[in-house]
Amino acid sequence: MIVLGADMHKLSHTIAAIAAATGELRGEKTIRVGDDGFLAVLDWARALDGERVWALEDCRHVSGSFERFLISSGERVVRVATKLMSDARRAGRDRGKSDLIDALAVARAAVREGIESLPCAQLAGVELDIRLLVDHRERLIRSRVALNNDLLWHLHDLWPELKLPGSALFSKKWSTRIARRLARAEQTARVRIARDELRRLRELTAAAAELEAEIAELVAHVAPQLLEQPGFGPLTTAKLLGEIAGAERFATEAKLARAAGVAPIPVSSGKTHRHRLDRGGNRQLNTAIHRIALTRARCHPETQHYIARKRAEGKTGLEAMRCLKRHLTRRVWHLLQPPNPVPATPPNINFLT
Repeated sequence: MIVLGADMHKLSHTIAAIAAATGELRGEKTIRVGDDGFLAVLDWARALDGERVWALEDCRHVSGSFERFLISSGERVVRVATKLMSDARRAGRDRGKSDLIDALAVARAAVREGIESLPCAQLAGVELDIRLLVDHRERLIRSRVALNNDLLWHLHDLWPELKLPGSALFSKKWSTRIARRLARAEQTARVRIARDELRRLRELTAAAAELEAEIAELVAHVAPQLLEQPGFGPLTTAKLLGEIAGAERFATEAKLARAAGVAPIPVSSGKTHRHRLDRGGNRQLNTAIHRIALTRARCHPETQHYIARKRAEGKTGLEAMRCLKRHLTRRVWHLLQPPNPVPATPPNINFLT
């Protein structure tokens, strides 16, 4: 069997083929990005060995088209994290940096880590659509906040006595009042800028509301079992689905916990046995789980009893919250397992015990 490591660039891809058993270089090829180049490198790889695995550096925007081509052609593709590749390059005998050296580093990192332990690439499903919509809505919200802050300063300069409730300009009631007042004012440059910003603020608010409705509809169709859980709102659930990108990618709930950065890291030595917080992992996924944990801790009686029990065991508030996040991750993983929909009460999964 051979492992084909690929160093991905916008206009070209460099492929290095190594023997899976020895790591010996069997061949290398550089292609232009496009269907012709993809077909040429696939024919070349098939001529080298009948059994092969493609190891692609995990940079989706650059590798996406090649990855989709390989999967649709029936090839097996795994993703190699960039940090694994850098470790392999530092340990390699070849000094310096080139596309071939990087491609070799990708292939050898895949062999070192074990092909079976690396995430398999698959064609994107509805989770990708959800992620794109969530990311687009978040960009609109950031733009709206920046625009709102600028508009508030303009209004303060025009009418220092004006007092507005928090997020008032996002509501139809207050935005209409301010629009009428601006229309009656003398049309100076500041007033005209404020009117334009208010108009754009309304457009962004309407667009964000439409996206939220579309996201909620998609989530209700894909994972209604998550929405039934306390603390799982449509937007937070959409964030989970988009970042997890298919629970089948994780063979166990422990792997999902490690990917989310909620699994503690052992730092024991000698007679000292302890764990520390994992500051790595997918921080967007970690944030979504943390948001759910905070919501449940505030308004879910069973979760409150769980935290109280952990505190009684001698854990601090932060440690109890980390335990809760770890159990929530286990809960999410089980609920996302096929077949769907899951039973109303998942078997033997009481995360508060």
